[in-house]
Amino acid sequence: MSDRITSLEGVNIHETAWVDAPAEIGSGTRIWHFCHVQSGVRIGKNCTLGQNVNIANEVVIGNNVKIQNNVSVYTGCTIEDDVFLGPSCVLTNVTNPRAQVNRRSMYEKILIRRGATIGANATVVCGITLGRYCFLAAGCVVTRTVPDYALMVGSPARQVGWMSRHGFKLPEPDTDGIMACPESGLRYAVKEGILQCLDIPEEEPLPEQLATGKLDYRSPRK
Repeated sequence: MSDRITSLEGVNIHETAWVDAPAEIGSGTRIWHFCHVQSGVRIGKNCTLGQNVNIANEVVIGNNVKIQNNVSVYTGCTIEDDVFLGPSCVLTNVTNPRAQVNRRSMYEKILIRRGATIGANATVVCGITLGRYCFLAAGCVVTRTVPDYALMVGSPARQVGWMSRHGFKLPEPDTDGIMACPESGLRYAVKEGILQCLDIPEEEPLPEQLATGKLDYRSPRK
């Protein structure tokens, strides 16, 4: 059995959680009840692992990642900064599992790019990339790589629009091809088939004045 890490400077590890050594965990990260963080894991700063979360060997997780209750992140998965994994969502690492066949040397990868959201009970089939700030609706089943900012629903998941960095569905483009977020006012446009934010580079954090939500998603829009 691996050595257990019970405390790290700046990290909140609940007494019921089990963290195998070696593991690299950034300051401000919180690991709650009944979690298991396996050896070789790298977790960034200011992350939250809700109850009953399992992080498998060698997984890499960026900064400010929120993983809700009952989620397992398997070997082969890389999660960039600012990702949200909803309760009981499912990630996989073998396309054709069989109990009788050992495929541990053949784990397939999932790359979850910065700012992506995976809704509650959604399932992501391995071997794909989830684009920056994409949004997977609750319960959908994703079998293919997802573009940046894409809004995906259903089983199998299909794209039904674009989501802003603030998690609002973008309206139809105006005559100049611009779509504005209903909450932040940030402007977006499709360039060479890829949606881009025109006001803030995708790799930059939101300005402080835009980092607190104020508009209800279901409120009437003008």
